[in-house]
Amino acid sequence: MTGAWRKSSYSGGATDEACVELAALPDGVGVRDSRDPEGGRLTVSGDAFGSLLRRIKEGALDRA
Repeated sequence: MTGAWRKSSYSGGATDEACVELAALPDGVGVRDSRDPEGGRLTVSGDAFGSLLRRIKEGALDRA
């Protein structure tokens, strides 16, 4: 079973080469490459995904 995949709102459009899609899945949050939707996907728990988003928003993962 797959959820509805959503492309990032920060995507630059159809020509953007670095874009991901997300989906709420029964076993967590799915992440996949929008250029290869039939390829592999990464699934993480909702808690892990929430923690990742928090760290991104805090700037904890920014490159110096």
